[in-house]
Amino acid sequence: MTGKLKALQLGRALDGLRLKAPFRISGHVFETVPVLTVTLSQGSCKGEGEAAGVYYFKDLPPSMAETLDGVAAEIEAGLGREDLRKLLPSGGTRNAVDCALWDLESQLANRPVWALAGLEAPKPRLTTFTVGADAPDMVAAGAKAYRGARALKLKLTGETDIDIERVRAARRARPDVWMGVDANQGFTPASLEPLVPVLLECDVSLLEQPFARGREKDMEGLKLPIPVAADESCQNLEELETLPGRFDVVNIKLDKCGGLTEGLMMAARAKQLGLKVMVGNMVGTSLAMAPAFVLGQLCDVVDLDGPVVLVQDRQPSVRYDNGEIWCPPAVWGGHGDNA
Repeated sequence: MTGKLKALQLGRALDGLRLKAPFRISGHVFETVPVLTVTLSQGSCKGEGEAAGVYYFKDLPPSMAETLDGVAAEIEAGLGREDLRKLLPSGGTRNAVDCALWDLESQLANRPVWALAGLEAPKPRLTTFTVGADAPDMVAAGAKAYRGARALKLKLTGETDIDIERVRAARRARPDVWMGVDANQGFTPASLEPLVPVLLECDVSLLEQPFARGREKDMEGLKLPIPVAADESCQNLEELETLPGRFDVVNIKLDKCGGLTEGLMMAARAKQLGLKVMVGNMVGTSLAMAPAFVLGQLCDVVDLDGPVVLVQDRQPSVRYDNGEIWCPPAVWGGHGDNA
């Protein structure tokens, strides 16, 4: 980690990202997604970071911007990434600032973020593409629409009968792909029980967040036959310690944990705890995917398809090819990298 970057100029902007179509998960339908973009400048160098926050905690860009305004003086006076972890709690505000710090430091040092983080040069990573919790025929159509995908994530709602139809429809449509399902807290132990044989029948490889946050004890003793990932049940490094014995995988999202700095710490600690690691995203542009792509180099499962559902992405942008995501150096944090 570096020391403080001093004499910083802070900028922020609020934007609304329009989705190509309404996107349904358990308990929510998204048509637009607001995001906060933060810039940190020093001289002619400027770093950027984008965050959508955590909607189920009401950690939303307008309130994130207010939080940022409240600490603007401390930020502009100078700080490093560890200082930022003490200044702001985990969540979207810290994520945007943390990513802007990494990007700015990359410019100042003329070294790519992956090198600053002590990682090997990045490679394209297989990513999942997400199919919303729609009617089964629409699920099948959505699965087929991702022609180049080699991995799909299907959203479920906890409505067991229709979820069973959704899973079977997706598998019939795409018998060739790795598939996971994400319940977004929609199930109870009783409603999940009849779904489990269907997940096995349809060769589902991952079940994400079946039960509500706060009901993690319901995971104890279930001994499900497929790996289970914690998403809403784990927000940050501290909560990671509660997962062993309940979950097999942790889904790290930079908006939840507060940036790449803590995300890297979580990935390292998860492996020490015997957990597999997944990187996910709230919907965002390529500016939000880029730092998560760096983290994705350490992950067993990558779910970074946010820009795919947008009407318009930022330029330059990440690339999707043959089911993989690749982040060119010019998108974010690639200074000094000529690859």
